[in-house]
Amino acid sequence: MPQAEQAIIDEVEAAIRTGSAEKGLDTARRVTDLFLASAGSFNDEQIELFDHVLERLIKTIELRAIADVAARIALAEISVQLAPVAQAPPSVMRRLAGNDEIRIAAPVLQESARLSDEDLVHLAGAKSEQHLLAIAGRWWLKEIVTDALLMRRYPSVCRRIAGNPGARLSAKGFSLLIAQAEADPELAVSVGIRVDLPADLRRQLLSSATEAVRTRLLARAPRHLFEDIKNAIASVAAGTEREMSGLRDFAGAKRAIAKLKESGQLNEATLLNFARQRRYEETVAALAQLSQSSIEVIRPLMQSLRDDGLLVPCKAAQLSWETTGAVLECRYATGSMRPADLAKAKNNFARMTTENARRTLRFWQVRMG
Repeated sequence: MPQAEQAIIDEVEAAIRTGSAEKGLDTARRVTDLFLASAGSFNDEQIELFDHVLERLIKTIELRAIADVAARIALAEISVQLAPVAQAPPSVMRRLAGNDEIRIAAPVLQESARLSDEDLVHLAGAKSEQHLLAIAGRWWLKEIVTDALLMRRYPSVCRRIAGNPGARLSAKGFSLLIAQAEADPELAVSVGIRVDLPADLRRQLLSSATEAVRTRLLARAPRHLFEDIKNAIASVAAGTEREMSGLRDFAGAKRAIAKLKESGQLNEATLLNFARQRRYEETVAALAQLSQSSIEVIRPLMQSLRDDGLLVPCKAAQLSWETTGAVLECRYATGSMRPADLAKAKNNFARMTTENARRTLRFWQVRMG
């Protein structure tokens, strides 16, 4: 065993033997810092070592955390530090995610790539409303997870899932949301503007919606869904069975972008032109190609009210801020972002590295597969 690794184990053993709260907290912070310093270069065996020693330390800290504020703060700090790390020790992440203290669990529940769908389903069935809210805010959720979350029937969790474009929903999940939306206007609007809501379920939702909800739906409808929702409202109001156009089809835009790429004409300038003209489908398809991603990953990011997710493929494609800003603005049918929001996004974009953006995008692509 390498000398450095043995030294880590010896220090952990000493911290556990002494039973000193201060010693345990200090050692846990040092081990975490050591791991973070070279996380991307560790092999599986080294990660397993950190997993073992950190989990032992966290167990001892948890025994004191019930009455010790410093211990809870330390665990919350470790959770925040490790949550975004793709190579984070898996057992440690599961342990932190299951902590009853939401300040400790939330960062991991919201972000950690180490939690499997099975982990999330288990936690959705066993933990508190606040824990479920944290899971519901993850960038990507599969149907098996959203079904488990929705079965708990917390209104706050239902609203967050409905408003999360990266959360996939099954027919069962949509039915649960629509049933609850009858008494929840905010939920009805969030469900009604989802691009993946099947046409027949949108009509079902609108048939029981009040006039106020229908008006809000039209006001909140994204540009690419406005006509669909308008036609659905007219169909319901007239009592007809006219079919809506259904889900937005990107096939045409995808073919056009593929031709541009084949002829060598697809570049940042092309994307900038699409974004400035607010040609939504072409912008999505072009960004997917330039970032070496897919429409399935880019589309939810474009629909999200959050700006930080869309910065990832833009940075991965090495776009300039001018083009990135235009892509952000393209999400709005009219008007533009608030200057303060645009400035914040620009600052976040400048701090983001291309390497981290590409790593994050690859992870999202795998999760969406």
